Amino acid sequence: MISTAQLESFAQDGCVVIENFLDPAEVATLRRRIATLLSEFNPAEHPLTLFPTANDSQLSADQYFFDSSTKASYFLEHDTVVNGQLVVEPAKAVNKIGHGLHIVDPVFQQITHSRRTQEIAQQLGFRDPRALQSMVICKQPAIGGAVPMHQDSTFLFTDPPSACGFWIALEDCTLTNGCLHFVPGSHRSTPVTRRWIRKPAPEVGTEMVDIEPTFSLYPFKGSKESELIEPKERAVEVAAGSLVLIHGQVLHRSSHNYSSESRWIYTFHIVEGSHSYDDRNWLQMPGKAPLTKL
Repeated sequence: MISTAQLESFAQDGCVVIENFLDPAEVATLRRRIATLLSEFNPAEHPLTLFPTANDSQLSADQYFFDSSTKASYFLEHDTVVNGQLVVEPAKAVNKIGHGLHIVDPVFQQITHSRRTQEIAQQLGFRDPRALQSMVICKQPAIGGAVPMHQDSTFLFTDPPSACGFWIALEDCTLTNGCLHFVPGSHRSTPVTRRWIRKPAPEVGTEMVDIEPTFSLYPFKGSKESELIEPKERAVEVAAGSLVLIHGQVLHRSSHNYSSESRWIYTFHIVEGSHSYDDRNWLQMPGKAPLTKL
C-alpha cells in the first residue's frame, strides 16, 4: 500500500519513491538470482544483440528482441562487441535480462504478482492491470550506458495511454552510478506524440512514428493543460529495496555509469487491460495471447 501523501505526490510529479518496498532478505534473493542468470550467459549461443536505447539514432530491434516478451533474454552494453566479438567478460557485458521475467522466472514472478503490487495498481486507478516488459537492468560499472530522456508510453502504448513503471532498486542508486532523473509534472504538460512500433511484415524491425498528441486518463492533480511544470529535472537517489513508480508520460532518463559500482534494478510495467493494446506495439505475446494479468 502507498499513503495518501505518496499518491498525491505521484499525481502531482509523475514519479514517487516508496522506501523499503522490499526487505533486505528479498533484495538478497533477487540479487542471488541475477548472479545466477549472469553466470548462465553463453556468448557462443547468443546473437550478441545490443540494448536499443531511447536515442532515435540507435533504436533498432531484431527477431531476438521481438521474441523476448516471454523469455529471460540477454541484451548487451554498447561497446562490448567489436567486429562481432565480445571484448569484455560475459557477465560484465550484459546490460539487461528480460523482457518476460515475470512469466518464466518464479523469483521475479513472485515479486511482480505480489499482493503489494496489486494493491498499488488498484490505488492508482487500474481496473484490470496487465504486466509486461519485465527486466533486470545491470548498469555495469564504468560501461553502463545512459538512457536519454523518454516517456514509457511511447514504447508501451495503449489507447488512451496507461503505462506505469514499477522500478525496484536492488543496490543503492546514486548520482555516481547512474540513478534516475525525471522532470516533475511533465506527465501533466507533455502529451505522448510518438510511438515506437513494429514495421509492417515482412520487414523485421521498428520505427518511430508521429501520432496525434494524447494524454493518459490517470492520475493527475489539477488541470494538465494550465499548470506549469517544474522546468528543472530532479535526481532520484534511492536505497536498495526502494520502489520508484514512474508515470508512463513523465519525462525521465538515467546517466552513464562511470563508477566502479554496478546499479542493479528490477523493473516491470503495467497497462490497463481494458484499453486497446494493438499489434503495432513492439512487445507482443506469442500466438496473440493476452498480456499477463497482474
